[in-house]
Amino acid sequence: MQPDLSIVIPVLYEGANVLPLIEHLRAIAGDVTYEVIVVDGDPEGSTLHYLPSHIQGITAPAGRGSQMNAGAHLAQAPTLLFLHADTKLPQTALAQIHITMGQTAAGAFDLGIDSPKASLQWISRVASWRSRLTRIPYGDQAIFVDRTTFHQVGGFPNIPIMEDVALMQQLKRQRIPIRIMRDLVLVSPRRWEQEGVLRCTLRNWLLLGLYTFGVSPHRLWHWYRPPSLPKSGLKN
Repeated sequence: MQPDLSIVIPVLYEGANVLPLIEHLRAIAGDVTYEVIVVDGDPEGSTLHYLPSHIQGITAPAGRGSQMNAGAHLAQAPTLLFLHADTKLPQTALAQIHITMGQTAAGAFDLGIDSPKASLQWISRVASWRSRLTRIPYGDQAIFVDRTTFHQVGGFPNIPIMEDVALMQQLKRQRIPIRIMRDLVLVSPRRWEQEGVLRCTLRNWLLLGLYTFGVSPHRLWHWYRPPSLPKSGLKN
């Protein structure tokens, strides 16, 4: 039987997060049927070793765009949900997506950061306000899209960064409505904590501004790219 929803999870050294996320999805699914496709950017498939046998896992060239395209290619459901491994969905998220997709072709959630720090709470509110104003959510806001529409616009472009923004821009150019749900996804604060709240935030805003003004994503990637990671299966 065809599932209602295909959940594509791009991973890279996410052994610590992938099982809790799979359990989180099971706990909030309700009556919505879904499949999970985990796409590992590590050619050795280090995160895939953590998956239970009923979860589909594949490898693809590293880069969220190429990984998510690979997962979407295998998806069976009419709706695709692209979910980062360090993101928790609202309790009724899958049901909301299932209902909403009868009225629109794409959407995402407001952003929440899983931290009590006032600075991070402010950042999440600004990010949600920005995505509502522009109708261009980031990938960590749990983007969902009609599978046929996704393939018609060419999926995510093969670029190392801003693939989420580029997809949303393409949908907007074709006048495809994008709905931002008011419930919050909760993303891990780890990147802000590792790099510093001010530095990480200003860097992200600068990259988005430069991309908007036409700077190549391949050039921007050199400024965004995190330090080399140990092959421990524990980081992204």
